[in-house]
Amino acid sequence: MIDDAGMARKLVAELVGTFCLVFFGAGSAVFGFDVLGPVGVGLTFGLVLVALAYAIGPVSGCHVNPAVTLGVLLARRITPAEAGGYVVAQLVGGALGGLLLKLMVGGVGGVVQDRTGGLGTNAYGKTISGGGAFVLEIVLTFLLVFVVLLVTGPGAEPDFGGLAIGLALAVVHFVGIPLDGTSVNPARSVGPALFAGGDALSQLWVFILAPLVGAAVAAGVWMFLRPEAKATAPI
Repeated sequence: MIDDAGMARKLVAELVGTFCLVFFGAGSAVFGFDVLGPVGVGLTFGLVLVALAYAIGPVSGCHVNPAVTLGVLLARRITPAEAGGYVVAQLVGGALGGLLLKLMVGGVGGVVQDRTGGLGTNAYGKTISGGGAFVLEIVLTFLLVFVVLLVTGPGAEPDFGGLAIGLALAVVHFVGIPLDGTSVNPARSVGPALFAGGDALSQLWVFILAPLVGAAVAAGVWMFLRPEAKATAPI
C-alpha cells in the first residue's frame, strides 16, 4: 500500500513532469520550429523525457503520459485508483504547460512569435487524413509504450531504461511531426489545444483515443511476449 504522502509525491511528480514535457517539447516548436525543424523538436521531446526519467522516475515511474499509464495499468503494475490519479495530474500538468505557452505568445504581455501558428497543437487534414492520423498515432504510441513496458519490466537494465524511452519518443516524433505534429500523449495534445481552440479542439478526440488504443495494443503484445512477467505482476 502507498500512504497518502507517498501518493501525493507521485502525483506532484507526474504533474510537474508533464508540465515540463509539454512546455519544453511543444515550446521548442512554438518558439523555434523554423530553426530547429522536425529533427530538433523531436530531439527536444526525447531529451526532456530522458532527463525526466532519471529525475522523477524513482518517485513516480515518470509516466507523464496517460497512454503510458494505461499500458502500465493493463500490465498490472499499478492499481486503477493510482492510474486515475496519475491521469488527472498529467492532464493538469499538460494544461499548465499549454497555458504558459499561450501567455508567452498571445496572452497579456506575450512577446514571442508562435512559429507553428497553432500553439504547437496536433492536427490532420493538410498532409494526412483523419483516418491516417488515427492509424499513425496508434502505431507511434505502440512503439513508445512497448519500449516503456520492456525496459522497465522484470529483468530489464534500469540504468539504460530512461535513455531507451527518450530515444523511442524522439524516433516517433521524427516520423510523426511532418504528418500530424505527433501526439502519442493525450496530455501533450490536450494542454495546448485548450488554449488554441478551433480545429485543435474539434480534432482532439483523435489524439486522445488513438494513443490509448496504441497503448492497449502494446500492453497486449507485451503480455504475450513476457507471460512470466504477467504471472508475477503485483496486482
